[in-house]
Amino acid sequence: MSLAALDELALLLRPAGQGLYLVSTGRAEQARLVRRLYRADDDATVDARFRAALAAVPQAKGVLLGIPSDVGAGFRRGANLAPQAIRQALLDTDPDWPERCTELGVVDLGDVFVVPQLLHDEMLSEAQLARARRALYPQLADADAAELPVSPLSIAERALDLVFAMNPRALPFAIGGDHSTALPVVTALARVRASFGIVQPDAHTDLLAERLGVTRCFATWSYHANELLGRGGRLVQVGTRASRFDRAHWESSLDVRQFWADECRARPAETLDAIVAHLRATDVQGVYFSNDIDGTDEEWADATGTPEPLGLEPEWVVELIRRLGREVGLIGGDLMEVAPPLGRDGSGARTVALGARYLRETIFAALATQTA
Repeated sequence: MSLAALDELALLLRPAGQGLYLVSTGRAEQARLVRRLYRADDDATVDARFRAALAAVPQAKGVLLGIPSDVGAGFRRGANLAPQAIRQALLDTDPDWPERCTELGVVDLGDVFVVPQLLHDEMLSEAQLARARRALYPQLADADAAELPVSPLSIAERALDLVFAMNPRALPFAIGGDHSTALPVVTALARVRASFGIVQPDAHTDLLAERLGVTRCFATWSYHANELLGRGGRLVQVGTRASRFDRAHWESSLDVRQFWADECRARPAETLDAIVAHLRATDVQGVYFSNDIDGTDEEWADATGTPEPLGLEPEWVVELIRRLGREVGLIGGDLMEVAPPLGRDGSGARTVALGARYLRETIFAALATQTA
């Protein structure tokens, strides 16, 4: 059976806020958020408005996708809770956030539904794939579900492929999740956009070809994204400060461009100028902004798996986003690695609020690029 694109999207995704599988603990809180996002009093209305949003994809200027998976993270986890927390923070800051998205032409696709023990389909046996498909797509016969993905990275990539098939100019925005969840966004984007760059605020390089034999995880995604871009300095890493090797090693071996945190802190205005000048020199046709919250100093961003001191200041990151939008052009972006329960206060409220601000700024700057 060949599914229509919108029907397949509705199978792959869930309403915004429902990407985490909850049975009891946290379920009531999740339901309150979902109904608030969809302005609904019951599940039937939520589902109807979710499907109506998907139907608007062909006319959308941008799409927003939650990927609540931290399966690709390190030893401290909790980023699976970020999409729900960020959406709540967006509503708390702007109660009219859903209407604002509609006005802007941004379609909220909802969430990838995450089986929390899975990462990518290539890591699964045929038997596990079959079991997972029966769990995720019980309404389909086995033969009809046989080609559908089951792991969060695989589902996200397939969902965005479907979106871009309907609307190749839509700007993708994602809420992770650990940083591995940026890779399916960039991979799908690379199939419809030529010659773009990535700007990645991050304390770490994420440039391993594999980690413990795993090719897709938080420590490897940048390596594979850099290969997708064709190297050439199109991957620009900003705020680096936790690396086994120095900048010369990464720049010479992988042809990336790095602006380490000490440089950004010591010469903030000059570094912003240098980033923009470098991107212009590469002739990229727009930039995807992949924002790991740990690029920001731990004073403001402690709720993450690997908080690091001596990082970027929030106002500098916001100015970077705005200048990229005005002077280079943003074609999408994400917010990654916010882990609410790891904050010093137990909720990560300050980090979540900052993450929501970064995401809003990214969306606004990218849409301004599109309409300029």
